[in-house]
Parts: sequence; C-alpha cells; structure tokens
Amino acid sequence: MKFSTLSRLTSVSVAIGVTLGSSLAFAHGHHSGGIATKPSQAVKAPFDIIHTKITTEGNVAIFHMAVSGKAGASKPAKSGKLAGSSVFSYVWPTTLDPSTVGFEAKAGILAFAVTSHPDFDDTPLFDENGDGNPSNDGDVWHSHWVVLQPDEACGKGALKVVDIPKDSKPKLPKTWPGLPILIDSPGWNPLFKKETVEVRVPFDDIGAVNAATFDGVTAALRVNASVHNPLLCVVDVFKIGSGNLSLPGKVNK
Repeated sequence: MKFSTLSRLTSVSVAIGVTLGSSLAFAHGHHSGGIATKPSQAVKAPFDIIHTKITTEGNVAIFHMAVSGKAGASKPAKSGKLAGSSVFSYVWPTTLDPSTVGFEAKAGILAFAVTSHPDFDDTPLFDENGDGNPSNDGDVWHSHWVVLQPDEACGKGALKVVDIPKDSKPKLPKTWPGLPILIDSPGWNPLFKKETVEVRVPFDDIGAVNAATFDGVTAALRVNASVHNPLLCVVDVFKIGSGNLSLPGKVNK
C-alpha cells in the first residue's frame, strides 16, 4: 500500500474533519486517548498499530505508539550496501511547521520517526553515549525529524524525504547529519516496552505542539538504487492509525 492519499498533502495545512467512529474506539489495556484502531491479521504484529498519541508534560512532548505485538522486534535484513537498502519506521506525521525544529518554513510535512537501518549510519555527528566516540547507530532504533513530500518518482502517490539540491543551502537543524535530505538526528532515545514505543522530545515552544494534529504510521523506506534524487522513498506502508492519513489526532486528547 502506498501513501496514495498523500498527494493531497503538499502542505501541512490539511483538513482534519474526520470523526473517529466506533471502529476506531478499540484500545488495549491502559491505552486511551489519541487514535485507536483494531488489530489486523494482514499486518505484521510489530507494526500493527492499535494506538498512537502525543501528550505533553511541561516543555516535553511524548510520542507514543502501541502495536499488537512486540514493538521493535522486527528490523530490516542487512544487505551490505547503501543503495537499495531498507529502513523500518514508526512515524508520527504532524501539522507542525518544519521551522519548529530548524528546517525552512513550509518545506513539507514534518514527521517524527523512530527508525532502524543496518546498512548505514545517519547520525555520525552525534555522541549518543557521551563518551566522545560517536557510534554507528543504524541498526539500533533511533529517532529523526524528517520532512516529507509526494514524489511520483517514488511511485504513484508515494512520499519521499525531501532532497537537498546540489549547491543549495536551506536552513537546517544543528544536528543535521550531513545527508543531502531534510532529516535531523536529534538523539532523543526511543524507549521500547512490550507492545509500546515512546520518545520524550523537548521543545522550545511547546505551544506549537499543543496546537498541532497528528497521525500514526508504520512503514518501510528504501534508499534509491542510484543513491540519487529521490534518495529516500516511502515504499511500503504497513498501517495508518487513522486509516486514511487525515491527521485527526489531537495532542493531550
């Protein structure tokens, strides 16, 4: 399944007039609020979203997702090369403007993502352990901000992480890892516990988060075989929390 509905989302100002009906009222155990959906036997359990939400505590936003199996239990197989390699991800697309985290304003759809990709390291400048030795974290689940836009080169209705054209100098976050795409590697560590994944992310302006809406997505991305524009495409969507990527989730609801 592609992001076929995302061709309409060329800006982050999207309509959210979708009512969550009884089919989305399902939740496991203590999971409440946010977006809930029923388990699906058609989706692998580690990516079968049953609940996703964003809440805030002070200036910290808590990105939360629960699946029907053990979160993080499945990672891409290592191919041994960058070209054509895969990325597995838990993603929260939002209506936050990309400038909120240091990108150019209105650059695309700002999404927070937790990813694993054993064939490359995209946080080479970040010292996760504080020991002065930046490590290759590709195979370890880690977090990113990404800016997304539809691109038919990735497939009909599919998304890509926005490419940075050669010789252009867009505004970028301080923890941009040096790849020619709109991606940030802020180093906020995801916490996996049984069926849930959760990340605590501090913000300078938590008011922008409180006013945003969001969705939950599990997906696979792939590095282009030519390692060229488009560099990183969304190639397979496992599940969308709302069912139609309408971004109906409200923070702290």
